[in-house]
Amino acid sequence: MEGSLRMDRNSYSLWAWHFIAAALYAAFAIYLYQPRFAQFSGWQWLLPVNACVAALGAYVLSRRWVPGFAGTVLPGLVYGFGPFLLGLARVHPFAGLLAACVPWLFVPATLAEKRWGKAAGLTLLFVPFAAIVLFFRLSAARGLFAAPLHVDVRPSDLVGFIAPLALIDRSTALLGLYHVPMAALVLGIAMMAKAHRYSFFVLVLAGFVLAFSKSFLDTSQLAWLGVSPILWLSVPLTWCAALSGIGLHGLISAGYNDRKWILAAVITLGILAIVALLLAAKCFQVILGLADGYARLFVQAACVYLGGAVATGIIFWLTHMKLRVHWLRWAILCTALAADIFLGARYIVDRVL
Repeated sequence: MEGSLRMDRNSYSLWAWHFIAAALYAAFAIYLYQPRFAQFSGWQWLLPVNACVAALGAYVLSRRWVPGFAGTVLPGLVYGFGPFLLGLARVHPFAGLLAACVPWLFVPATLAEKRWGKAAGLTLLFVPFAAIVLFFRLSAARGLFAAPLHVDVRPSDLVGFIAPLALIDRSTALLGLYHVPMAALVLGIAMMAKAHRYSFFVLVLAGFVLAFSKSFLDTSQLAWLGVSPILWLSVPLTWCAALSGIGLHGLISAGYNDRKWILAAVITLGILAIVALLLAAKCFQVILGLADGYARLFVQAACVYLGGAVATGIIFWLTHMKLRVHWLRWAILCTALAADIFLGARYIVDRVL
């Protein structure tokens, strides 16, 4: 009897956290798009819906590996409200709807792996790829082209992982997870590599290969797919978001023996800050100051990286002193992440709409 009551309480508590996550995403979407509601017409009303659907999908997907609330909320924020999905507002809202559904399409594979084993899970991993192809085939047959097929995603677009806000006016496809989440992404990659979960990396690589295929592959065999390269990016960015959630949980719960990984995250943010400053210096050298606007954005990115490095450095110090204080770690990291995502998302929406 007591065990049954305890299970009911745990179930209610779990659903309460789900409701909080959904409410957080909905409130953030309303905040971002509410100033534009008076201008919305037709399918544009899908934009806030797409953000919420994508965020909830990444949240549900990441729960397969992340038990903590903060670690599951972060993937939803960096995917549903990240540069990629918010940037899709420049094309048809249906393109954003497809990208929003991609995390949900991976959920059956994770559930099948948990219940029936790896073979069942690996088979269902092909479902999102098939759904993307099917979407473009069916929409083209009805005269709807949700995203341009002729657009090339170039290797230079990967700079978006360093400073996504600087490429808003120069790239059709915005990449990246903002700035501070890069520390969590690095740690998540290390954790999954150590756990030999190579399927993460295969999916990320497959998505990037398909997206960049026009740049370095003979695409004659892929042309019949009729898929915009932009939408293939939804696959790797979904899993990058999940990896960032895994890494954030690792940062919050890391023990003394894990401090080297936290130090690696600090160093990564420091290196990214230096790279951003070098890119800023290069832009400042452009004649007549034509690239000063981009340079200032790179400088701002460097400042955010330094702020993230300080926050992560505090976590390293706490770990080195063998102080758990999970609530303090949670507060420090979530404050840094919230400020970065909040300001970044606001800037992107203001620029693309």
